[in-house]
Amino acid sequence: MESTARHPERRVLVVEDEPTIAEAVAARLRAEGFVVHLAADGPGAVEAARRTRPDVVVLDVMLPGFDGLEVCRRIQAEQPVPVLMLTARDDETDLLVGLAVGADDYLTKPFSMRELTARVHALVRRANRTAAPEPAPDMLRVGNLEINLAERRVHRDGTEAHLTPTEFDLLVHLAGKPRTVLPRERLLADVWGWADASGTRTVDSHIKGLRRKLGADLIRTVHGVGYALENDR
Repeated sequence: MESTARHPERRVLVVEDEPTIAEAVAARLRAEGFVVHLAADGPGAVEAARRTRPDVVVLDVMLPGFDGLEVCRRIQAEQPVPVLMLTARDDETDLLVGLAVGADDYLTKPFSMRELTARVHALVRRANRTAAPEPAPDMLRVGNLEINLAERRVHRDGTEAHLTPTEFDLLVHLAGKPRTVLPRERLLADVWGWADASGTRTVDSHIKGLRRKLGADLIRTVHGVGYALENDR
């Protein structure tokens, strides 16, 4: 029987073609109070997402039919939803591609169930904050960077950059305190909602995505500490 005591009607779609892993993840998430749906291939995942309207998707990269990157791309085109990607590879290019198609976070196999459930809880909390944002000005401007908060659109030098939801939230956080060095741990807590520093590489990967889309000079790295938005143009 599926319990929803802790998260009423919170639905998680787990997309994994290895039955042992899929059932283990599903059992742990059900124990945490989530309603869990399963899919084992690319086409089935897209159909299940359309049918169940999940609050979070846990998505393996390597799938039959078509891979998790294509699943993520198709799901996000129909219904933006937080996605935690699972990958057996630790190749940075693959991770950046996953983030570029709309994934919010990733875990490399093998992973602990404790860490996976913590990431899912964090994605739910973050989605709740996005659904009910604090009152804020409609526009942020830093140098030649213009951020439309109401429309979630970004322009630099008049050219629009198409950011993922997480990239946008990270940029807004940095732009709220320009020139201030924000530690990775603080960014994880404020943007991702994580209470520990186990995912600092996630921050680094999203920063690389912002630099690729908005210019390498936009964000300054302070090695061993964190990042600061620097925009004198």
